[in-house]
Amino acid sequence: MGDDDDTRGVSLRCLSLYTRGGGCKVGAATSDDFSEVVGKGYKPVCGTRDTSVDCFSYGVERFWKRNNKKKSFEPHQNEAMQVFLPDDILEMCLMRLPITSLMNTRLVCKKWRALTTTTRFMQMRRDGNFPTPWLFLFGTVKDGYSSREIYAFDVSFNNWHKIESEVLKDRFLFSVAAVHDNIYIVGGCSSFGRIDQKTHRGVLVFSPLMKSWHKAASMRHARSKPVLGVYEVGSDCLTQLRTRARTRMGGVSNVYEDPHRLSVRRLPRNEKVKHTSGRFLIMAIGGVGSWDEALDSCEIYDSSLNKWTEIQRVPVDFGVACSAIACNGIFYVYSENDKLAAYDIENGFWFRVEMSPTPARRVHEYSPKLVSCDEQRVYMVSVSWCEGEGEIGSRNKAVRKVWELDVLDGRCNEVCVHPDAPMDWNAVFVGDRKKTIFGVEMFKIFGQVLEFLTMCDVSDPKMKWVHLSKNEVGRQMDASSCVMKSMAVLHL
Repeated sequence: MGDDDDTRGVSLRCLSLYTRGGGCKVGAATSDDFSEVVGKGYKPVCGTRDTSVDCFSYGVERFWKRNNKKKSFEPHQNEAMQVFLPDDILEMCLMRLPITSLMNTRLVCKKWRALTTTTRFMQMRRDGNFPTPWLFLFGTVKDGYSSREIYAFDVSFNNWHKIESEVLKDRFLFSVAAVHDNIYIVGGCSSFGRIDQKTHRGVLVFSPLMKSWHKAASMRHARSKPVLGVYEVGSDCLTQLRTRARTRMGGVSNVYEDPHRLSVRRLPRNEKVKHTSGRFLIMAIGGVGSWDEALDSCEIYDSSLNKWTEIQRVPVDFGVACSAIACNGIFYVYSENDKLAAYDIENGFWFRVEMSPTPARRVHEYSPKLVSCDEQRVYMVSVSWCEGEGEIGSRNKAVRKVWELDVLDGRCNEVCVHPDAPMDWNAVFVGDRKKTIFGVEMFKIFGQVLEFLTMCDVSDPKMKWVHLSKNEVGRQMDASSCVMKSMAVLHL
């Protein structure tokens, strides 16, 4: 675009930024008379004062003429002016940027970095529905060792990004959970040789927005590949908790039961707001212990206390837990024995959920995955035989199906079928608040590790699956990544 391409006297080349105690200048150079009126007291924060950019604002010209009728004001190309953006207007512009562009704007100046890193700014961005989904793939293996790389996929721009992390080097078989803008890495193992191996109790927290790591409270038991569920405790949910009278053997108790202290009434007055704002619970179930034993113990992490609390074990004969989600204040856990159990967070006890009919002719080598998109409905992704009988490897056809579980009526309904043939024994499926299910499958074929990233919109009546990415990441990984991988979804 040429130098003479001006609209109403505004030069399209105007890019310098100035401020008065916080705002940014979107114009440059002005006449001496106009500088004394408009530019008095303003100092540059970004850019330099010495600029030769020609710029004139039609709106300011009208304002000048309306308030200075006795004076004639004619713009000249060699003259300039100053126009300023208040901080609130600047915030409204910056919060609409994609996260990759927003991260780059923080490098422009200290003022922009300070504006875009506040809790208020990020909350306004979330409230405006400007964040977009990002998928984070963990547990990659290269050259026989657990790598330190995290792969992030921007769904909006269909682009992969690689994040280096020394913290995760030589750490594998951990589980991840997405909470707000952070990802919690729970448990796992570290290998110090072919014989020495350590199972972790520790919990790491990764913040993609700040590119930072910190530690949370450690679990009571060391465990690798525990099953995780996340429940966000809102202030509106806390006020709705009911006081229940529980009948016990030997008498009736009217004591209010709240084992995880979810009620606001149990908190001191000065700590109610602090403890209920952004509070969440993480439930860790089962996994493998330090001596390679299967665990049936359970514990819950409370973010307000930064503490893990051990709770009642899963029901007897439940089997090995393979997936868990939180929905409507209940933790649902599915076992490899096709049993569904639920943990009442408010009252602190387990109960079994009978589903009828259960997914028929399921291929037991593929573990089912529970998914909750809008925290209102529960879905399960499993692999079933489509025709014939027999084991994997025969000519029989197996398909991956999505079932909707009506836990109140105890019904299980098939809602859609995944278009790809089930090739990954450890496929990962997660849901987000936007009523979307994301799935990643990785498998080795013809000497190469291939990956397929798919998405399904559950709000669409047809619930069609679409491919987001094919063979973009898997070529760089070892076959062990198929087993080690885990995935989390954040809206950034």
